[in-house]
Amino acid sequence: MHNGGIISTMSFVNYIYIINIGVVALLALWILAIELRLKKIFRGGGSKNLEQTLSSFGGELKKLDISREETEKYLITVEKRLRQSVQNVNTIRFNPFQDSGSNQSFAVAFLNEKGDGVVISSLYSREKVSVYAKPIKNYASEYTLSEEEKQAINEIK
Repeated sequence: MHNGGIISTMSFVNYIYIINIGVVALLALWILAIELRLKKIFRGGGSKNLEQTLSSFGGELKKLDISREETEKYLITVEKRLRQSVQNVNTIRFNPFQDSGSNQSFAVAFLNEKGDGVVISSLYSREKVSVYAKPIKNYASEYTLSEEEKQAINEIK
């Protein structure tokens, strides 16, 4: 019986030894797979480690944030200028005198989005051409507007 116990102990140790070799082989394969994944993630990174890579990403994010803030400030100034710029133009041609000329007279409204701007009118006759300009605030003027000037403004509203 004594010999049988040694043999069974020997085969038990061999089994443990074989199992350990299998576990080590599996761990080696697992480490190899992780290495391949990391190489894929950090491809082109050279010898950078994870901390350096994350640090460089942080720097790039700061640059993007600064760029975004500058773009927002720029857009605010652009929007202010756009609101003040002429966005609507309308021309009405007409004949103010029945006996002479054709539709050579006109009224042109130049307005921004708030309805501020100017209306310019020209009255044409054989003897002379008269030009008038009237400031417009909120689609109205403190000066009396002709029907054609009102029409040029109202068609923009």
